[in-house]
Amino acid sequence: DGQIRFVKSALWYRGYGRPELQGLPADGSAGSRELLLAFSWLLHRLGLLEQLLAHNRVKTGDETSVCTCEDDLPDRQEGTAGTAAEAGLEDRVDVRYLQWLNGRLRFQWQSLHAQHQEQCKLLHKIHLFTSGSHVDQILGHFSVTETDLIRQPENYKQLLQLLESETMQLEAFLEWKQLEPVYWQWMETVLNDVAEEGNMHESQDTHVEKRRLPKVTSCCPWAANLTGQMDRLSRDLMALQDQLDKLVTHRKAAWWEKVTAREELQKEGFSATARKIEEGVELKLRDLTSLCAPKRNKRHGSCRLVLRNKHPASKTGVGQSVSKEPGSVSAAEVIRELQVREASLQRELEQLREECWQRLDEIAEGLQGVICVSP
Repeated sequence: DGQIRFVKSALWYRGYGRPELQGLPADGSAGSRELLLAFSWLLHRLGLLEQLLAHNRVKTGDETSVCTCEDDLPDRQEGTAGTAAEAGLEDRVDVRYLQWLNGRLRFQWQSLHAQHQEQCKLLHKIHLFTSGSHVDQILGHFSVTETDLIRQPENYKQLLQLLESETMQLEAFLEWKQLEPVYWQWMETVLNDVAEEGNMHESQDTHVEKRRLPKVTSCCPWAANLTGQMDRLSRDLMALQDQLDKLVTHRKAAWWEKVTAREELQKEGFSATARKIEEGVELKLRDLTSLCAPKRNKRHGSCRLVLRNKHPASKTGVGQSVSKEPGSVSAAEVIRELQVREASLQRELEQLREECWQRLDEIAEGLQGVICVSP
């Protein structure tokens, strides 16, 4: 049951919102075709096999993940209360428990950050001490794996086995690519069968409804009276809507008269409000310009770490040739892009905090006989 719930939630998180899959029984007694459809969707939408190959790739060089693009989260569908109730989530959660979780998460994040900094320092030492020892002049230094193999030559056998396993996986992937059109032709037949069954069920349901409708109306003498009441209610609603439109127009006219009559709005208060609005518009425009920027500026994926001399004048001149290589990324460029993204997120955080404080002030004003003390 736990595995089935995990698969359903993982597919929903990835954006696969087919209700037939979510409605499968928890004992696994049915749903082979739905699982086949979900698996095919993963193959087509996420590039599952390519991701598995990248995950299982033998890394002989020192690599790091670089991401300067925003995460495109899948769209969440409405009606998540039912799934939350099935997962056993309570409607009310103690705030102190959430604060404890937040503190624990911050502590673990700081520990992870400290470990990552220590790893970077050790990696820099290895690259610096082995500089000029590599056969490939573009790299110029050994990686951690190569340094470990030099210190412990007996690990060559394990590395060779891993490389052979990766070669077998690549051969299987090439064979799959040759037979992939046959698989998708089969999936087209499966989808056609699913569509035909769905149309059949819909036609049966509509036929049953059409057959039952005359009996209900004929057996219910109050149906005509109910229809008349609905007509009267609709006319009353239209009249109320007209009155509401007139009231809104009147209130707008009165509001504009008050705005034009008040001279204090043109003083410091009005100018401060105008400045805040201009700053908000400027921030939104910056975000729009960043979103409309060409995709080539966004980097996502793993990159190999290569130590470069800060001064271009070196013995081999590697520092000058690397900048011309396609796909090469400088750490300074990535840092600048991440700093711009950090500043944008910080501005958004400050805006959300200000809105939360304003909301809390409004709530506190409505409380009678209560004193609110900030933590």
